[in-house]
Amino acid sequence: MREYPLPIPIVDIPMTADRLRRQAQQAMDAGQWDAAQAALESLAQHQPHDVSIHMALADVILRRGRMRAATRHLLQAIPLLPNDASLIAQLAWRLSTNGEIQGARACLAHLARAPNPPAEVLSEQAHLRWALGEIPVARALMDRAVALGVDTSSEYYLDAMLYQFLGRLAEAEAVLLACLRRWPRYGDAAVILANLRRQTPEANHLELFRESLGRISAASTDARDKFARAEFESAIFKVHDDCGRHDEAWSALARSNALMHDINPYDAQAEAALTDALVGIPEPLAAAVTDAAAEFAGPMPIFIVGMPRSGSTLLDQMLSSHSQVISAGEIPDFQHQLHWMADVAPRSAQGMQKAIERSAGMDFAELGARYLQQTQWRAHGHRFYIDKLPINVRMVPFIRRALPRAPILHLAREPMDVCYSNLKVMFGKASPYCYDQQALAHYYGQYVRLTNHWRASMSGAMLEVSYAALVNEPEATMRRVLHHCGLAMEEACLHPERNPAPVATPSSVQVREPVHSRNLGQWRRYAKQLEPLRLALAEQGVGVG
Repeated sequence: MREYPLPIPIVDIPMTADRLRRQAQQAMDAGQWDAAQAALESLAQHQPHDVSIHMALADVILRRGRMRAATRHLLQAIPLLPNDASLIAQLAWRLSTNGEIQGARACLAHLARAPNPPAEVLSEQAHLRWALGEIPVARALMDRAVALGVDTSSEYYLDAMLYQFLGRLAEAEAVLLACLRRWPRYGDAAVILANLRRQTPEANHLELFRESLGRISAASTDARDKFARAEFESAIFKVHDDCGRHDEAWSALARSNALMHDINPYDAQAEAALTDALVGIPEPLAAAVTDAAAEFAGPMPIFIVGMPRSGSTLLDQMLSSHSQVISAGEIPDFQHQLHWMADVAPRSAQGMQKAIERSAGMDFAELGARYLQQTQWRAHGHRFYIDKLPINVRMVPFIRRALPRAPILHLAREPMDVCYSNLKVMFGKASPYCYDQQALAHYYGQYVRLTNHWRASMSGAMLEVSYAALVNEPEATMRRVLHHCGLAMEEACLHPERNPAPVATPSSVQVREPVHSRNLGQWRRYAKQLEPLRLALAEQGVGVG
């Protein structure tokens, strides 16, 4: 979600409302959220049709950890929207972040009616459509924005990403090069540029990346400078790795990951506590149910779960090549609805723990219904749609209770392969576990502990799919996957490279190739450097080959 300031504009209104606005703003500036809520609630009584008040009130209530009341204020604001593009976009972002996707789409429909919008309004719509997974619509909006003239690094970046997701790699590369010429310290563009294709000794962007890196002081203690340096080092790693210069590649990767680990450290204690909470849920909750209340009509979700970088995007592309299946991408809707049911803000591991604690008395039929209400539109006429968010491996018992007929596919990859694949990819600030070998081993150990518990407590809840089997024996593996989902085999499922659907993950380039096994055992080229990881995994009780 984009961060928007909370200030509420002061307009020519009665003195009481003016005073309440000032009180609310002062309380928010001071972090006094209870006082801010009281002032905003009084202000809302004076100005019930002011959308900015509803949004500020929702933000404050969410800060206090209550999701339902915050969401209610956001939904109440939708019919009050004025013809103000910025305000509409702000509301759409907040609705999306709170899991109210249908409300966000309503805002976008309202925004789309604006006559002759300027470039910045079109690019904002494109950004929102991308966030909702509507890549072709976002691309069309971005084409219009570019024609009118976009002029920020973030707009160039979005333009390039949308080209990449649609497989238009030459156009993406041209935009990224133009972006780096104008904003040479913009590391986000370098990361994508390095990963658009295989770099070769004859054709690569190494000197561009080195030149840009040299513009950022290595002595700077500013987190933004450290992050930018980490991104350029990651891009340099990719070039050296592709060209077979493994010593130079590892040095760049180590520098990148050290910077990221410094500015975004891993909290092993919080991760272990969350796993404790999950494995400690009551046995009746973990049991599969088939009560009539959980039945539903319409498209069926298929969940793909596991570790990031386990090959889930490949399985998603193969499965969505079936004529009756479409991919919805990596959508966080199930976790959002779980938080809404628990009335807990969707922030931090502690928030998830609180949601788990409150799940014992939860109405799981309502949870399933809310999830379907927000997601079934993504099927676009298909019988099945794929929810491919790997972290939903934490949600398995809740999915089983809320949507007992929905297939869950657990993709598993050899430990060193999947851990190395996480270690070498720049995930930004979203995944602090993947920038340090000890942290990565601990995180993987918690994942193994959790999935072992699911197997023991919910026999048959997930279909286990081996990545090695998927790439070495694709036909036999896909027949088993399709049978589990209640689908017949189709030849198209063996040719994901022919699937024209957008792919909005770091693997978007690789999965446009025919199925291959080249990624098996990639970690061995860095076996010496990865010895700490192997030993740390062994300490976690994880055997490696």
